[in-house]
Amino acid sequence: MAVDDAMSGYYERSDEQGRLGTDQVELLRTRALLAAWLPSAPAEVLDVGGGAGVYALWLAGLGYTVDLVDAMPKHIAQALDASRRAASPLRTAQVGDARALVAADASVDVVLLLGPLYHLTESVDRRRALEEAWRVLRHGGVVVAAAIGRWASTADGLMLGYLGEEPFPAIVAADVATGVHRNPDAHPGWFTTAYFHTPHELAAEVAAAGFEVDGPVAVEGPWPVHANLLGGAAKQETALAAIRRLERDPSVLGGSPHLLVAGRKRI
Repeated sequence: MAVDDAMSGYYERSDEQGRLGTDQVELLRTRALLAAWLPSAPAEVLDVGGGAGVYALWLAGLGYTVDLVDAMPKHIAQALDASRRAASPLRTAQVGDARALVAADASVDVVLLLGPLYHLTESVDRRRALEEAWRVLRHGGVVVAAAIGRWASTADGLMLGYLGEEPFPAIVAADVATGVHRNPDAHPGWFTTAYFHTPHELAAEVAAAGFEVDGPVAVEGPWPVHANLLGGAAKQETALAAIRRLERDPSVLGGSPHLLVAGRKRI
């Protein structure tokens, strides 16, 4: 995936490798959903836009054969370093573009798109990424695609006070109206160039690429549930159980900061 200057600068400054260590809700929920959707190991997984390899290395540890692709050289260097120290390393990790994968046709069982769709602001580019996932998957293979919810910046603005800072109100208004999020002043708390999906839109894009869709599913749940309640085993299970009860409820799906959809390549 080609990375614009704003996106490249954001990821150079930020610690994507360590982020999920502080957001246990997103980490644990994504792992649980992947465990439900993915075929059993050993299967071949292509993690596209997999960052520093947080999910890729976890899957390798479960017995999957995992290849990682990411647009940021920094992330690939981090993933390779972690892989060298892991008991179950990645097979490969290389810089690449979600819209033009080097993998051969029908060569993998799983494609993860846990980042590319929300960094491709043009619908034609998101379609190309999904078509590439279709191309490299074997018949019956599974793609799991992530999106940031359309109202995520509204939630952050309300919870973190950003709506009192200019020009954040205008940024939020544009997000809601168009789905395209931009952070022209590179404010450290306001993310970077992205596309924010509605739940229906995410499912429709995956279906339009030919996949049989399951979802969308809320990763964190609606905003109040997103509070990080994970302060021990009992609190952790209370929070996760609350999210599971709501994960497919259409009336609250849009309130989740992240959404996941699984798509199966029809046999």
